[in-house]
Amino acid sequence: MTQLKLIKPSLDYEQQLIAYKAAFSEEHLYGGSRLSEYEDIAQWLQYIELASVKATCEQGRSPSSTFLCVRESDQKMVGICNIRHDLNQDFLLNIAGHIGYSILPSERSKGYGREQLRLALLKARELGIKKALVTCADWNKASEGVILANGGVYEDTRLDETDNDWMKRYWIPLS
Repeated sequence: MTQLKLIKPSLDYEQQLIAYKAAFSEEHLYGGSRLSEYEDIAQWLQYIELASVKATCEQGRSPSSTFLCVRESDQKMVGICNIRHDLNQDFLLNIAGHIGYSILPSERSKGYGREQLRLALLKARELGIKKALVTCADWNKASEGVILANGGVYEDTRLDETDNDWMKRYWIPLS
């Protein structure tokens, strides 16, 4: 398997972030920490930096850490993930969970999702999360496979009323 690593986003990846965002023009960019809402990557980087600390994240939101998933052989960004430090909102507890993630559409079906989630779970453990909630829409069989491959234990399915998706909820112990 190709080696992947999670890195903190930086302007070194500006062009790849722009291309990543463009690749998701027809679908939701999960785990992107609002990347799709920003035209200016420097402003997005400032936003995610502020979002990573409780004192500076938006009121009522959980602090979160965003990482790029990079293939070591060529430094290509193949994915992005976001780890919410706690589940302090009903939406996070019921629908979104601790970790959101996506893989570049052209890089799917290579095992990168499974590895990216494995690496994100290690980061979550470093953040002090003992048990991670990871969710996926019931129609997203690829994401469900990624979660199960990383030890996900099914709890239940809940309706996301914002887009009418049924979200399957899995817990992954991190001890």
